[in-house]
Amino acid sequence: MSLSIKDHEIDIVIGALRSDLTSFMSEWRPIFSRFHLIIVKDPDLKEELKIPEGFNLDVYKKPDIDCVVGTSTSTIFSGYSCRYFGYLVSRKKYIISVDDDCYPAKDNKGILVDAVAQHITNLTTPATPFFFNTLYDPFTEGADFVRGYPFSLRSGVQCALSCGLWLNLAHYDAPTQALKPEERNSRYVDAVLTVPARSLMPISGINIAFNQEVIGPALLPSLRLGGEGKFRWETMEDIWSGMCVKVACDHLGLGVKTGMPYVWRNDRGDAIASLRKEWEGVKLMEEVVPFFQSVRLPREATTTEDCVAEVANVVKEQLGSKDPIFARAAKAMVDWVMLWKSVGSSTSSPGA
Repeated sequence: MSLSIKDHEIDIVIGALRSDLTSFMSEWRPIFSRFHLIIVKDPDLKEELKIPEGFNLDVYKKPDIDCVVGTSTSTIFSGYSCRYFGYLVSRKKYIISVDDDCYPAKDNKGILVDAVAQHITNLTTPATPFFFNTLYDPFTEGADFVRGYPFSLRSGVQCALSCGLWLNLAHYDAPTQALKPEERNSRYVDAVLTVPARSLMPISGINIAFNQEVIGPALLPSLRLGGEGKFRWETMEDIWSGMCVKVACDHLGLGVKTGMPYVWRNDRGDAIASLRKEWEGVKLMEEVVPFFQSVRLPREATTTEDCVAEVANVVKEQLGSKDPIFARAAKAMVDWVMLWKSVGSSTSSPGA
């Protein structure tokens, strides 16, 4: 981990969709025990959480969420969206988010991967979104800029978002996973790269880290599919959020990295059972991607909050009449910016 980053500058956010976190926490203990953890219990989860001792953590349950944002607003944090509440209440510079069905991975040499250290390395070294380096991240040990790379661009830009990957269960949609039920990802690729400017990607909240002070408000819950369930295949919210944050990063001249660190992700859910629910999202992507590719924000948008508000306006104008889901997403984005500003530094620990 970068020597300039202190442990107290980092929050690890865990959205708890299952009650027994014993094995999850135990596996992560060698890495997580150094940091403050924010565990947000899915408001729809009825069972009490089982969390082993020995961690510095705050646990937020439905009454805590209601207290911070009000009962009328707390419904947006159900299911996987509970992680966004952790983003909202954290006051740390860096947030690392890992799903509760993920465990530490091992690299090609069998060494345990310190996902936190790698995420922080990604965030604290420059990104290079304006000219692609064919040796991947030139700021990685043992790498550099390739011949022909403009010297005027070699200083790079600030990296705001680090998107980690995972082994075992591949990041497929329900139709693909249903066709390849036995396929697993076993390839550990020792590489990090910057996503080029104006290129979109399906960001997932399974294993990410970001600089909250720079881009925090753009990681937001807004677009929810009808009848959305509790399994990854049935959610599209983080993909929409990822498009928003990438547009904001491009506009503000910030970078996004993808690749290491890896985690090991266990199977969860039934792809075939989820197929009907996700099909709505598969169809929506054919409109969503061209829309985000065409979005250009005004020069007056100088903050992340400005960017989110501007994207929301364009969503309402260009997509709102095509499907009610887009009009609801636009309103949710505006509401989120207001909530982000209102919660701010007034947030206290649960039970305080």
